[in-house]
Amino acid sequence: MPRHAFILGGTGQIGRAVVSNLLAAGWAVSIASRQRHSPPAELTALGAKFVALDRERPGELARSLGDGADALIDVTAYSPAEGRQLLDVQSNVGALVVVSSSSVYRDTEGRTLDEAAQNGFPELPEPIAETQPTVAPGDATYSTRKVALEHLLLDKATIPVTVLRPPAIHGPGSIHPREWWFVKRILDGRQAIPLAYEGRSRFHTSSVLNIAELVRVALDRSSTRILNIADPVALSVAEVGSAIARHIGYAGRFVPVTSNTFPAKIGRTPWSVPRPFVLDNSAALALGFVPVTTYPEAVGAICDDLANVGASEGWQARFPILASYPYDLFDYSAEDAFFERPSSAFAV
Repeated sequence: MPRHAFILGGTGQIGRAVVSNLLAAGWAVSIASRQRHSPPAELTALGAKFVALDRERPGELARSLGDGADALIDVTAYSPAEGRQLLDVQSNVGALVVVSSSSVYRDTEGRTLDEAAQNGFPELPEPIAETQPTVAPGDATYSTRKVALEHLLLDKATIPVTVLRPPAIHGPGSIHPREWWFVKRILDGRQAIPLAYEGRSRFHTSSVLNIAELVRVALDRSSTRILNIADPVALSVAEVGSAIARHIGYAGRFVPVTSNTFPAKIGRTPWSVPRPFVLDNSAALALGFVPVTTYPEAVGAICDDLANVGASEGWQARFPILASYPYDLFDYSAEDAFFERPSSAFAV
């Protein structure tokens, strides 16, 4: 009889990848989601069972689990409230896998990603191991809530718990596709695209395919631990842009900009940082994880997914996280004014 995985958030970009990977590995998979309409046809065609679930309703998670599951995978837990829901049903579950975030790390001065615009970008080791100090648990920010969730599960769970800390997640179907910064400019015919920090910024990426593979490996070697999960290589922004440009067939040019401030004023991509943010994958690799893709290999599917948005002016509704950025992602007027300056002045 196949092992049974119950996935909370199984219709999102991470969840879909996890569902497909576990089904291919012989698991029986139940997908739990708030959606009340038809489940994704490509997943049900593979054999996934869909369960409509509002996890905020008391008792709903236990009811949906029924006879239980060998693994409960939560890709949508953001705070201790969701963690307590998992603890309430742990007697009916074999193991937990919960997606957290690498944004929880802090430097020796206490600087973090959440407050980098106010306090300065953190100066972290390269690469960052799971032993790096984190922010304190609390309600103040996204990262403090994630840490509070981690602490609750690691301290209170009586079954194996794997906490995953990915950096910039990418994959088709995202509501936060950072690649849109490049793709929209290319579709809009921008012949010159500025890159802050001379395009050298490295903010590690994490494919949903690699995350899904580590979920599978972690369940085969069940234990309690925290694992970073990132792509094999932390590309520079210029390399990210080049991978996207090659797939789309972009004939324009990238212009390196010397940036003297953080945040940068011109050429500020969603990966643009003044110092590297690179994760150490050693613990996952030692567990037996082998990356199944690289960023250049995976980004083509994302570009194809985003190309359909090009004819629409409604990208803000489709990508609400991008739309909530506190600055104009596509301030072409500022870029045009910048390019009118002499090339020797390409510094801001």
